[in-house]
Amino acid sequence: MQERITTAGILMRGDRYFIAKREDKGSIGGLWEFPGGKNRYGETEQETLRREFAEELGITVKVGRLVHSHDFTNKETLYHLKAYRVYAEDFDELPFRFHTEYRWVSLGEMDGYSFAPSDREIVKTLQSTCVTRM
Repeated sequence: MQERITTAGILMRGDRYFIAKREDKGSIGGLWEFPGGKNRYGETEQETLRREFAEELGITVKVGRLVHSHDFTNKETLYHLKAYRVYAEDFDELPFRFHTEYRWVSLGEMDGYSFAPSDREIVKTLQSTCVTRM
């Protein structure tokens, strides 16, 4: 079985978390996620997050500490998901390159969104630790 690292960035403003809804295509089309993506071979997890935020959202992020990690299998590949706290300058408008909507939501509001299965585990970790400042 092939193995890959995939990443997610936890971006916050105050006590609100940034989430994005994927375009209606692909395995997680139409579902909400914490932005990030698959690691390219040779990249560090931090480099992956910086690249993915730049490619998908056009913003520069600084990567902080690891917040969550778990493994899952999708299409014969074992993924090691690593979710890090990320930091960015304030922004208002974002391009819609891979997403159709963006939201800033509280921990309590997250249950009202259909997250990608892998990202549901991140939500559980955030809600169980009740961390508003990471």
